[in-house]
Amino acid sequence: MADIRPFCAVRPAVELAEKIAALPYDVYNREEACRIVEKNPLSFLKIDRAETNFDKSVSTYAPEVYDKAKELMEAMIADGSFIEDTDCCYYIYRLTMNGRAQSGIVACASIDDYCNNVIMKHENTREEKELDRIRHIDTTNCQTGPIFLAFRDEPTISNIMAEEETKQPLYCFTAEDGVEHCVWKITDAENNRKLQTAFHIMDKIYIADGHHRCASAVKVGLQRRKEGVTQESDYFMTVLFPESELKIMDYNRVLKDLNGKTPDDILDELREHFIIEKSDSAVAPSKKGEFGMILDDKWYKLSIKKEFMSDDAVEGLDVSLLQTYVLNPVFGIQNPKTDNRIDFVGGIRGLGELERRNKLDCSAAFSLYPTSINELFAVADEGKLMPPKSTWFEPKLRSGLFIHKI
Repeated sequence: MADIRPFCAVRPAVELAEKIAALPYDVYNREEACRIVEKNPLSFLKIDRAETNFDKSVSTYAPEVYDKAKELMEAMIADGSFIEDTDCCYYIYRLTMNGRAQSGIVACASIDDYCNNVIMKHENTREEKELDRIRHIDTTNCQTGPIFLAFRDEPTISNIMAEEETKQPLYCFTAEDGVEHCVWKITDAENNRKLQTAFHIMDKIYIADGHHRCASAVKVGLQRRKEGVTQESDYFMTVLFPESELKIMDYNRVLKDLNGKTPDDILDELREHFIIEKSDSAVAPSKKGEFGMILDDKWYKLSIKKEFMSDDAVEGLDVSLLQTYVLNPVFGIQNPKTDNRIDFVGGIRGLGELERRNKLDCSAAFSLYPTSINELFAVADEGKLMPPKSTWFEPKLRSGLFIHKI
């Protein structure tokens, strides 16, 4: 059963929340992060990416970078920029983008649930990507980026969220990108008790996004447990969303070359597995098994023939169908993780970005139908892994609105 518990958050002072809240550390390169912090010195990126406080001669992963993050975190608590709640509770975090809202519960999840597969994964992690966050968490004694979890709809939780969202929020602001962020603190003791009970009866909760951050927090907790520390580090900070609140966007592909073939060669090869229709406008797939393709500056709609569809949780994903019947046999891309001839474009950028890249530095592009949350659940339930770049979640959770001290 899932151990999802309330916690005492460290959070921004009300008047500073909008300035402090920042997009996740891993959406920026170093140069971009430095520009953000220069423009807004209160941005949480100065802690999440503390190399922004040093010149380029200092490595992003130097020990003094993590020490600086700790120093800045402690200073912002000391000067009142951050408030430390003394009453442990759940929080609600609602994000609204383009008129669509999604609300989740901010809480702490057990590292044991992660290890015992109550919290389900659908993606492998790489140790080199974990090390940075392991050092950051261990040095600062804080978890600063919430893990994005999902669960199957549960009426009690939905009803409590709806009730609490009628009350006055702690924060409510619209960020520069147009996304509105609102936070409520659940102070009603009975609602907190009901939430904990509702989560406890769940036997599966799913990582939607943040596999590496999650693995890093768990490894810090397990190491501290070996050292005899079994307190807050046994839990990691999360935002848990009901499945009906979530929307997964498409994750599209662009290719750098045609594998030595002509456009006619490629169309001929694709006809074995697809019905091909030329289009006068950009193709946004309307159902599973349908793809848009830019080739020779023209748009085509590709519809996979029924006999090549699959009921397998992984092989039936559209990203898998594209890999199996297009990218590998036609374009020679056997491993999209390592082949530098392929690039990935999040659906938030729109089909216009595929057209732009096709004119700028690519020879072909593919638009995909989004993976569904139920497909993600099915893959995780079977203990399998999603292909790389299968899901794109928007809007992104802001860092700095909630911090869990360990």
